[in-house]
Amino acid sequence: MWKLSVTSIMRGSRVRLGFTCLKRMSSTGSDSEDVLFKSVNNKGVIILNRPKALNALNTSMCNKIFPKMKEWECEKKMVIIKGAGEKAFCAGGDVKSLAQEGLKGNHVGKEFFRREYTLNNLIGTYSIPYIALIDGITMGGGVGLSVHGHYRVATERTLFAMPETAIGLFPDVGGSYFLPRLGGKLGLYLALTGHRLKGKDNLKAGIATHYCESTRLTDLENALLECANPEKEAEGILNSFTKESEGHSVEFSLAPYLKQIDQIFSAPTVEEILVRLEKDGSEWAIKTLTTLRQMSPTSMKVTKRELDEGVNKTLQECLIVEYRLGVHACEGHDFYEGVKALLIDKGRKPEWKPATLEEVTPEFLDKHFAPLAPEDELKL
Repeated sequence: MWKLSVTSIMRGSRVRLGFTCLKRMSSTGSDSEDVLFKSVNNKGVIILNRPKALNALNTSMCNKIFPKMKEWECEKKMVIIKGAGEKAFCAGGDVKSLAQEGLKGNHVGKEFFRREYTLNNLIGTYSIPYIALIDGITMGGGVGLSVHGHYRVATERTLFAMPETAIGLFPDVGGSYFLPRLGGKLGLYLALTGHRLKGKDNLKAGIATHYCESTRLTDLENALLECANPEKEAEGILNSFTKESEGHSVEFSLAPYLKQIDQIFSAPTVEEILVRLEKDGSEWAIKTLTTLRQMSPTSMKVTKRELDEGVNKTLQECLIVEYRLGVHACEGHDFYEGVKALLIDKGRKPEWKPATLEEVTPEFLDKHFAPLAPEDELKL
């Protein structure tokens, strides 16, 4: 199911967060309209419809998408998912709302993660072609809505990132499954730094399976919706649109750093990764080191361990572990502190607890991975 090809590597970055059925939709995106469904020629189209919120995913949307996809799996020949507006496919889960409720003692995040990961699993096991048009910002929860499906179509406007370590969280939505499978240590680099991939970089890294210029997306969608047998024809249609852009090919932006990433991020611990970056001393290494020093120490250690373990797990096993991590994050400190500092107070430096990598002991880390009560575990 998962086909990846990595030809090269990436550039360090500072911490930055960003969380058309035949024509583009516009809407105020109220709860009743936060996701729209269209049936066209025995195919289904899902439109994430919160453009003012960059189509951020919430519990209401998960509750609507899951049953509709189950229904369509038996009735339709193909499903296409896309975002309304021109800025984002989906900028992630609505973590600001989750954190604001959590700060009041209402841990709605636990239920959101349960619904979201159950949907991620459905996408990863879907029996009919599932095509995500990841035009615009595609981060966090938006990655979960796309990356486990059969096909992901990037455009020149696609902006991918998993920026969770900057807000005291961890790459979830199956991140511990797909990131270690990107090849070399590219996935761990993306996970720890939150580095952004733009446009064709997503195809070269294996995040996307195909590419289409944004001006041709409507034509691509029409071609898919008009084909008689998506099971046999969809890949050929996607290949033909990807081939149109081959004349504008550019080198993977991370190509100059691939060897460094593999060497440095293969270190056995996060502490050793920082030591290797210091020893490297290049401009790229210094920028990467600066980025990592801003992240939650707990999040970085959780992230490294979940990816190290995820390489030998199924998607379902990864999601079960990630749900445990999500529940423990909702009961801890750094998730709320990170969201409050960066998204609510806007730009305040988070005060992480523990404050250093050394203070994140193996015993403290084990608590984040500890199984839940049997009745609380994620059931897939």
